[in-house]
Amino acid sequence: MLKEYRSIQEVVGPLLMVENVSGVSYDELVEIEQVNGEIRRGKVLEVDGDKALVQLFESSHGLKIDDSKVRFLGRGIELSLSMDMLGRIFDGMGNPRDGGPAIIPDERRNINGEPINPAARDYPSEFIQTGISAIDGLNTLVRGQKLPVFSGNGLPHARLATQIARQAKVLGTEEQFAVVFAAIGITFEEADYFIQDFTRTGAIEHAVLFMNLADDPAIERIATPRMALTAAEYLAYEKDMHVLVIMTDITNYAEALREVSAARKEVPGRRGYPGYLYTDLASMYERAGRIRGKKGSITQLPILTMPEDDITHPIPDLTGYITEGQIILSRELHRVGIEPPINVLPSLSRLKDKGIGEGKTREDHAPTMNQLFAAYSRGKDAKELAIILGDAALSDVDKQFANFADEFEKQYVSQGFNEDRSIEETLNLGWELLKLIPRNELKRIRDDMVDKYLPLENEEDA
Repeated sequence: MLKEYRSIQEVVGPLLMVENVSGVSYDELVEIEQVNGEIRRGKVLEVDGDKALVQLFESSHGLKIDDSKVRFLGRGIELSLSMDMLGRIFDGMGNPRDGGPAIIPDERRNINGEPINPAARDYPSEFIQTGISAIDGLNTLVRGQKLPVFSGNGLPHARLATQIARQAKVLGTEEQFAVVFAAIGITFEEADYFIQDFTRTGAIEHAVLFMNLADDPAIERIATPRMALTAAEYLAYEKDMHVLVIMTDITNYAEALREVSAARKEVPGRRGYPGYLYTDLASMYERAGRIRGKKGSITQLPILTMPEDDITHPIPDLTGYITEGQIILSRELHRVGIEPPINVLPSLSRLKDKGIGEGKTREDHAPTMNQLFAAYSRGKDAKELAIILGDAALSDVDKQFANFADEFEKQYVSQGFNEDRSIEETLNLGWELLKLIPRNELKRIRDDMVDKYLPLENEEDA
């Protein structure tokens, strides 16, 4: 039987202190019932002796301390899990927001999950095709990886997220593929865009959507990504599905964490964020991966906006330490109409070499990737030199590399948000672009591969 307490000591913003409690634990759910029968919900943030600090999921406005009853429910925040989640839209606390019925659960799980035993982890090694050349060809996403997207305010990361969600697939496997999409602290307009795009393209049939809006409580914003990851763990490890978890925007999550930390009067760290920001982010990111003996997997694609485009800001900085690379969007490329504006040179997938090559993509993938990187970098250097000294200062070969850099951005990086390229199309396009530079400059590719894959018309030029 649940105990009821009438011992609320004080209320400060969304926090309230309850005295003379016993048997209360951290993260436990709480109900506060008022005289008129209205019930507000919250969770325990801290327990000190016989005092419990409770964070409300909603405003404390109008809450009467003397007349309110507090009940501790003896469990944390849980999510109802079932295959019926696929094709459904939920709010940030796991309640249906698509007008459909509540989920009849096969089971309920605490959203904080359990860490994966490092000894039980299986190494990521299978290619995920996103249909985007700048990712598939140069910064390959591997099943079980966590690969964040670093964006900026005003850049089209939302469109990139929906494109990946509807196009992503694991090639050559029998297991089903699913997408769990968590939108964190977004506007009504953004939520409508995500829902309309998933519905219009049919991607919602194999997706689970969690929508947390900007005017929802901060504590709900903190719960939303954990709701998504709990759903993903169920689909991956119980139903043997390959699950791609897309979370946008992690910056909004960190802001909510800072808001709660400030309300608790904790000592702030860098830029006011709590000192445990790294640990908190790691508790989410490390829920990605593969487990030995399990057919399913969880791949994470968290998206964050860098405040003032500053990659040294605590959120991208700490994210980079935990994850396995980053995809960086460029404001300069976006300004000149390159969509998606992926800046391939500073972008990195640390596991890309594990998911490419013969039997996975194609034998020429790694050498052409290295050659494209080198040629594009040299072309960018040549263009910068031309800006300073003029075109006359460039050699004929430098001019060819400068032209290659322009065409590479226009044809390879830029493909719009509706084109789905296979890995074969991406690799063949790379070879077409390598025609623009002399054959003797293809120093990162073996001659036999050049003979096999380079279009024949380039041989006469060489």
